[in-house]
Amino acid sequence: MPDTDVYREEEVIAIGRSPDWGAIWAGTFTFLAIWSIFGVLGMAVFATAANPNTPRPVLGMSTGMDVWAIILTIIAMYVAGVVTGKLAGVANARDGAVHGMTMFGLSVAAVILVLGLGESAIVGGTTNGTPYLTTHSPYILGLFASIGWVGFVAMFLGWLAAMGGASTGMKRRAENVTRHEMRHAA
Repeated sequence: MPDTDVYREEEVIAIGRSPDWGAIWAGTFTFLAIWSIFGVLGMAVFATAANPNTPRPVLGMSTGMDVWAIILTIIAMYVAGVVTGKLAGVANARDGAVHGMTMFGLSVAAVILVLGLGESAIVGGTTNGTPYLTTHSPYILGLFASIGWVGFVAMFLGWLAAMGGASTGMKRRAENVTRHEMRHAA
């Protein structure tokens, strides 16, 4: 008598997951840690190399800091994206990109908050009751314009790095399922 049972093994991949917010927050804090620590290192290196005898010593170090900010943002976002993707256990590149984009957005909000607090302390400061840096100064406007353009390029490339990093952090989620199919009786 022939065997009427047919067994077939299939791989089923889980889809339709919601974002893993723990992984997204972990990626955000990873980004902030890397970006802050190595940002301060870059500032120290380029400030040490600046000539304090010039009327505007910050401009002498700005090109190096600009390049450093872009490279550092890309690296920090990529590493944070990988952390987000690994911890979220994303199943495909699309889920990884979504997690990376969400982590990027949260990181940008955190950076704006941190830089906003720092900017208000610097620009709003006084020396003997008179403001020493105001937003009406051509020097400070030029400095903010440079920071703005470099910030844009750094964040745009960081955005791509975050999504790419999270997409590479995926791991295959599959379950082996044995299905038991019966042939119809003749």
